[in-house]
Amino acid sequence: MDAQREPFLYIVVCAAGVAAEVSELIETARGRGWRVGVVATPNSLAIVDRAALEAQTGLPVRCEWRAPGASRPLPPPDAIAVAPATFNTVNKWAAGIADTLALAILCEAYGLGVPTAVHPRVNAALAAHPAYRAAVERLSGMGVRFPAEEQARPRAAADDDAPFEWGTVLDLLGPPRLR
Repeated sequence: MDAQREPFLYIVVCAAGVAAEVSELIETARGRGWRVGVVATPNSLAIVDRAALEAQTGLPVRCEWRAPGASRPLPPPDAIAVAPATFNTVNKWAAGIADTLALAILCEAYGLGVPTAVHPRVNAALAAHPAYRAAVERLSGMGVRFPAEEQARPRAAADDDAPFEWGTVLDLLGPPRLR
């Protein structure tokens, strides 16, 4: 492994309204020593500014599968931050459903041993659903790191409008390091 290489972080962004502000997470991660690439769920592309994110990271935002034999546009990740994560993504990921590039990367990360942290943005009604609770428990059991408050759900409805603390997901990963 090249000791001069900067640790590389994939940010998987899902289609929650706060996704429009994911540039804050990118800047925070870069300030902590990460080189960053963005992987977007298809639905999040309606929320994020893909061109702005590509300009910010200097890399393409990944959403589509690459053609067989095509070079990889992003280096392998040393860690993955999923923020914001939606009800849909958390449940599909826990079930092993890899029907988008983002979900395939998340499912594969477990087998590759890539440290992964997730910061959900799920409203109280959805967070109370038994499938979501089971998904959080399953992913936690696989070593995926969630904020402590996610373990203590359901939240009060007023929390749904609370500011999104982008750095939380990076705190869960700890300082950047090469795998």
